[in-house]
Amino acid sequence: MRKFLLFSIISSVIFFISCKNDRASNENIYIGGKIINPNTNYIIISKGQKPVDTVQLNENNEFGKYLPKLDAGIYTFQHNPENQIVYLEPGDSIIVWVNTYDFDQSLNFSGRGSEESSFLLDLFLRNRANNNLVLDYYKIKPEKFKKISDSIHKTRMTEFNQKVKDYDLSENFLELAKQSIDYEFYDLRERYTYLIKKYNSDYTDLIPEDFNSYRDSIDFNNKLLQNYYVYTNTIDDYLRTRALEYCIEKHKDRDCYNISNFQNVKRRATLIDSLSNTPSIKNKFLDILLSKAVTMTSNEEDLERVLNFAKSINYANLAEINKLAEIQTNYFIGKSIADFTILDDNGKEMTYKDIIDRKTIVYFWSTNNARRYLWQFKTIQDLREKYPELDFIGINLDIGQHKKWLQVMEENNYDTSNQYQLSNRSFDEHVATKYLYRINFLDKDAVIVKGDEALSTSAEFESKLLEFINN
Repeated sequence: MRKFLLFSIISSVIFFISCKNDRASNENIYIGGKIINPNTNYIIISKGQKPVDTVQLNENNEFGKYLPKLDAGIYTFQHNPENQIVYLEPGDSIIVWVNTYDFDQSLNFSGRGSEESSFLLDLFLRNRANNNLVLDYYKIKPEKFKKISDSIHKTRMTEFNQKVKDYDLSENFLELAKQSIDYEFYDLRERYTYLIKKYNSDYTDLIPEDFNSYRDSIDFNNKLLQNYYVYTNTIDDYLRTRALEYCIEKHKDRDCYNISNFQNVKRRATLIDSLSNTPSIKNKFLDILLSKAVTMTSNEEDLERVLNFAKSINYANLAEINKLAEIQTNYFIGKSIADFTILDDNGKEMTYKDIIDRKTIVYFWSTNNARRYLWQFKTIQDLREKYPELDFIGINLDIGQHKKWLQVMEENNYDTSNQYQLSNRSFDEHVATKYLYRINFLDKDAVIVKGDEALSTSAEFESKLLEFINN
């Protein structure tokens, strides 16, 4: 069926493809296709965090456009709230078909230059499966996991070498694809190492001496992969594991496993600051880490520590972090948010004191992070059933995107009771989403009792819920 639809798109919409036979001789890049069950009337092509072009859908939910002259590399194909990577080179004419009801699984690339994007999509789907594999297998002994991860890497390389024989792939893509496979392997090992040291420390001494030898091959200045999730996930997981290892070695009496703890965040930020001299890579991680450190502070003293640290490393976006710090002073422990305004599903403005009358957990989410909110809603539903003594309220952070918020709720059959959206604030949506990982523990008067927590399925998080209930 999908092949028939693809054929129909290519055949009936003749403006979708107009190309020369020689890819190398054409500097234009064409992208077209069809969105089944679209969420919006456009798609966005971006590189890193910067939009390249917005392409409108027509009345048949089809789109097509020549993009401005672009360099070869990884771009993001975005149809809110979903997105996926696409590889583009001058001379490409790529057709995209996707059904939003199953975005990643249904996504299909065809046309000249599509093989690269198809290869990366397949790698993504397998990588996602491997994430579950690590969670299933971190209880096995390190030597056995070493063999499993070696086997996965070997299989990927064998398949890649076959692709090289079957298709005419550019040198740029060949290098990118090979490194992608390597970093997938690095990340498997890194995540396993972290999980072992956190949840199964009895196996720590069984980790082979060469288990983490790949660390010497990690390039913290890799501009080719800097916008690719496999690479950024590896760096992120490396920083997390190394911070844990440092804490265990130097401060055994400290809470080394709380990744929201300032000392943990500071260690990760110090590491990336020392390891990377590429501003676009270093600042990306510093932005995330320092923003998280600010939004998790509970008092003026903690906030001052974060800001002093940011100054000490000559953080490039200090003005932005100072602005975030000003906002954060409203969310310290003991502060009341009773009069802060929010919107219900009818767009009616109300306050927290209108909806809170007992101990409440407030969590935040964004429609632009589908994988996270799907996990959040499932996790909250489980917690709601376990702890009926608490109310759980979701706050959507997409300021001004009321229709989009309700659409996601409807498409996922989410109950809109106990669901609200931020109303207009003195800050924009970009700043609001900095609070994505924060949880607020509120008393019956909407006063913050605890705010330096992130939602988790761990026993430690649930013990804090029980402590909140009983105090």
